[in-house]
Amino acid sequence: MTERLPPILQLRNVRRRFQLGETSLDALQNITLSIRAGEFLAVWGPSGSGKSTLMNIIGLIDAPTEGEITFDGLDTHRLADDELTDFRGSKLGFVFQNFNLVPVLSALENVMLPLQIRGVAEAKARERAAAILMEVGLERFLDSLPDKLSGGQRQRVAIARALVANPKLVIADEPTANLDSANSLMVIELMRKMNRARRVTFVFTTHDPRLLEHVDRKIHLRDGQIETDEVLQ
Repeated sequence: MTERLPPILQLRNVRRRFQLGETSLDALQNITLSIRAGEFLAVWGPSGSGKSTLMNIIGLIDAPTEGEITFDGLDTHRLADDELTDFRGSKLGFVFQNFNLVPVLSALENVMLPLQIRGVAEAKARERAAAILMEVGLERFLDSLPDKLSGGQRQRVAIARALVANPKLVIADEPTANLDSANSLMVIELMRKMNRARRVTFVFTTHDPRLLEHVDRKIHLRDGQIETDEVLQ
């Protein structure tokens, strides 16, 4: 299905170089990659392979030293900083390994936050946040603070928050790193469910090869380069 759809994101000859004193380090080298709408894609590899750097580039959090990024047909290099912030807020959702929930806000308020930042009225934001928390199975925990939730539940809140503004692409950097095996599998299966139900593209990183059984494409990154790019289904 996804191979018939146009790319939502294209990276062409992307390099990311960091300067460490007098030493330069290429964290990414000549990355050329297309991600199509609706894909459920994993980037995997050992620590230091460049996974997080690639996620920051794909998520428009960081800019490449060289190369081009096209998102939804737009050359992102042409965007000013404020335009890039607005673009990121409307097109992208993020899930982090440390959840990044606001500790003094309830699950519902955490999920409402991206909508309120974009100026959505409180009543509408509350309605949409409650609906998506129901989708991820947390309807009984709307008023719970993060420290009253398990790790798996917190990550479900984070997934709901990433999806509440209807992004085109959700980026999850090691979303299961702080979870046990059972919760890791639950999170990946939930992301897969939302990928299919909402037809939203998911890209996540992992160092756990067991999770690769649940994707339809996997990219193996090593030393900042794509070693293999395999479509599974």
